[in-house]
Amino acid sequence: MTPGGPPADGVRPARLRPAPLALALALLVAVAAAGVLTGAVGLSPAGVARELLGQMPFMRLEPGLTPLEHEILFQLRLPRVLMGAAVGGLLAIAGAGYQGVFRNPLADPYLLGAAAGAGLGATLVIVFVPVGTSYGIPLAAFAGAVGGVFLAYVLGSTTGRGGGAGTLVLAGVAVASFLSAVQSFVQQAKVEELQRIFAWIMGGLAGADWATLGMIAPYGAVSTAILLMHGRLLDVLSVGDEEATSLGLSATRVRLIVLAAASMATASAVAVSGLVGFVGIVVPHLVRRLAGGSYRIVLPLSFIVGAAFLMLADLVARTIVAPAELPLGVVTAFVGAPFFIGVLRATRRVEM
Repeated sequence: MTPGGPPADGVRPARLRPAPLALALALLVAVAAAGVLTGAVGLSPAGVARELLGQMPFMRLEPGLTPLEHEILFQLRLPRVLMGAAVGGLLAIAGAGYQGVFRNPLADPYLLGAAAGAGLGATLVIVFVPVGTSYGIPLAAFAGAVGGVFLAYVLGSTTGRGGGAGTLVLAGVAVASFLSAVQSFVQQAKVEELQRIFAWIMGGLAGADWATLGMIAPYGAVSTAILLMHGRLLDVLSVGDEEATSLGLSATRVRLIVLAAASMATASAVAVSGLVGFVGIVVPHLVRRLAGGSYRIVLPLSFIVGAAFLMLADLVARTIVAPAELPLGVVTAFVGAPFFIGVLRATRRVEM
């Protein structure tokens, strides 16, 4: 089956209906507005609207905020909100992609060693590179995440019978364990840096700025586009490899492309946010429950809802104990861990 061919038998064509899309976009806009307006310095909604409209071409409006408020909006609040949207969207759509490949609702963006690789890359920079390299940690985390997934894929493809989904999962667990052990060893070389290392591992968006956002934008855009293009093919894979093969679809090629795109999305996210867990499990499962199981629906809605979810989590992280700030990973774990247990119990009941 080619990307433009007919749908598989038993796979009903599904389209993203206007109502769920409108609801998801409304949620995204509402949370983004709350994130921009909320903080130690209150900003006027009308003033923020005037400032944003004033940035549009051919729009000449009087400033709606003071110079200090303008700097807070454009140098602190807006980059952080957009970074939260990007990270949440990428983790959620990557989770949906992994779940489609492995046909398992418990599949996670960190499944194939991406988190362990990112943690090792960030640790190496923190321990061995001078503090002045502001973009060293995101770049090293990105390279480590990609390297971890690559090692897991190579190991899974060269062992076992055909390198199937189960073999890839086991390879990912092995690679993650090895890289985590290396990270622990490296940490001992400079114990005084443990606080910085653990702060990065717990996740956060405090360092968000326009340059960092621009750094991950190309990778995030490409990986998201590839995943969205493969939604219908993931629907075909969901009926089984034999049926997909009988229709001329190469299940191995589709899996490889989706795994590569999902891993790139994960690497882009963790490179700038640290390790933020459970987004890739919670959001796709919630979308699947509310809007249907077709990946033509799940993938785009997961990106939108994931963006809103992480912006909301970041808003909670920076306000609930203000002026202090909770690690972002702690907030998502409070929501994600009980949700994960619920999904696990539901999955076991289905299997029984």
